[in-house]
Amino acid sequence: MKKIANIGGSSVRRLTSTLALSGFRKIFNSINQYGVKKGVDELGLDGYIKHCARVAASTGAITGVGGATSMILGLPLDLFNNVTQQFRVTLAVIYARRGTYAMSFETFMAVVAVSVGLEAGLIATRSLLENIAEKLLLRLGESAVGRLLPVVGAIVGGTTNYLFIRGIGASMKKLPL
Repeated sequence: MKKIANIGGSSVRRLTSTLALSGFRKIFNSINQYGVKKGVDELGLDGYIKHCARVAASTGAITGVGGATSMILGLPLDLFNNVTQQFRVTLAVIYARRGTYAMSFETFMAVVAVSVGLEAGLIATRSLLENIAEKLLLRLGESAVGRLLPVVGAIVGGTTNYLFIRGIGASMKKLPL
């Protein structure tokens, strides 16, 4: 948490905490897990990952198209969409490997923790969820400077989000599930 505190102070810590304590669960609960299964069945795992990456790229492009103003206003939407697409990709890989698509939030977050490079047990503790939120915010923040320039920011934002979700898919496929 020290890295993130140095970057943005108390507002970033508050965002991390909010995302960890209620945001992740709300996003997870909003995902139609059967829809993920259906998408993987229709498109195949790689096709579904590409689809999610394109959806993530759309908000990345929108947040960067108008420069600083659209980035500031669109960043919460972009964050929400990136986490949603990451969760959808994670569920897709789990379904492709295990053959089951319905799972509990706690089990799911343990897999997400491993996918972002954290060690996790089976219990989604506040500390674990905050560490996941910190990792995600740091990854998304890395591309924020490039989104400040109008039009060029759309290319940077869209490309960054697309590659982020494709990278999540690639790393998830390597995990022994």
